[in-house]
Amino acid sequence: MSAESWVIERLGHHGDGVAEGPVFAPMTLPGEVVTGRLEGQRICDVRIETPSDTRVRPPCRHFKSCGGCAVQHASDDFVAEWKQGIVEAALRAQGIEASYLPIHVSPAQSRRRATISARRTKKGAMAGFHARASDAIIDIPDCKLLHPDLLRGTALAAELAEVAGSRKGEISIACTVTAAGLDVDLRGAKPLDGPLRAALGDVARRQKLARLSHEGDVVCQELPPAQSFGRAQVVPPPGAFLQATREGEAALVADVRAALAGAGKVVDLFAGCGTFSFPLAETAQVHAVEGARDMIDALQAGWRNVQGLRTMTAEVRDLFRDPLRAEELREYDGVCLDPPRAGAEAQVRELAQSDVARIAYVSCSPASFARDARHLLAAGYEMGPVRVVDQFRWSSHVELVTSFARPEAS
Repeated sequence: MSAESWVIERLGHHGDGVAEGPVFAPMTLPGEVVTGRLEGQRICDVRIETPSDTRVRPPCRHFKSCGGCAVQHASDDFVAEWKQGIVEAALRAQGIEASYLPIHVSPAQSRRRATISARRTKKGAMAGFHARASDAIIDIPDCKLLHPDLLRGTALAAELAEVAGSRKGEISIACTVTAAGLDVDLRGAKPLDGPLRAALGDVARRQKLARLSHEGDVVCQELPPAQSFGRAQVVPPPGAFLQATREGEAALVADVRAALAGAGKVVDLFAGCGTFSFPLAETAQVHAVEGARDMIDALQAGWRNVQGLRTMTAEVRDLFRDPLRAEELREYDGVCLDPPRAGAEAQVRELAQSDVARIAYVSCSPASFARDARHLLAAGYEMGPVRVVDQFRWSSHVELVTSFARPEAS
């Protein structure tokens, strides 16, 4: 085999093919023979000489140029197996073997939130996603990832860039779909003064936005941009975290509720605005703990306007620096845990010393989850089957949900 030819051995964590070296080739698959030009550790101008049986025609015409998706060239079955393999590898690195439930994959065009990039140009503005391995922005009018209502955000982002952007750099527009219209938070724009506030208000009303914010400062709100969490309607603060798809959120909520079924008193740690708190409060008393005051305020406002739930209390607390102690956890018979990518090592160490019967753990990082799982297993917990949840379709991002139980509880 010539020096310009490689066999792809596997996919890396970011979706690039990996050949011996290691060297990396985008949009390739294991088993393929490719040729190209090597620059550092990256194969450029890749040509597929021997394609994989799992290669498919990408459903989106923007795939080759857009950096938003990594693996549209692979079959759905291959992607599902690859994503579960990422979780399996992370657990094996910590000496953990697990069983698995069927993967949940959110459908195409179901992403309800995304951050769109935009930049002013001499003739107007350009908005969309970054090109593959580049800071250039490309238009994505036929994106197969975003919810149709969210695709409106690209034209909106261009208009906002003309009003509030600088020729010196790009701005980011965080858009979220709500029943009342798009909820938009503008970031990296010019400082908000009186004239800009008025101009942005004009855009918001003309585009029929539910809410438009500038770096979290609400400029205009025509209707409350509420999200449904269980029976509750909650208005998150601008730019607040939200599960990427309704379908993915429903899958996570269903498994969390199953893991904590029968628990009479539950603490929801890293509760956000109540994604899990409100569904759990249909059958249990819930104490929600979150580090961001504005999220807790939104959760409590939603609680005051809903009927038919059990008692819910809330607390603002930095669980990284001040986790709930083992003695504080004694009053709960169930814990829901949904930390950010860093995981919850400090909190998990306290859980490991507690006698909490059951834990539902939702994670967006297999590596930090595997580290935390090792602590719980070493403390005597038993781990249930893992469900991989693919809300970020065609990307390398992986989420999961599983349960831990004391043997006497299970």
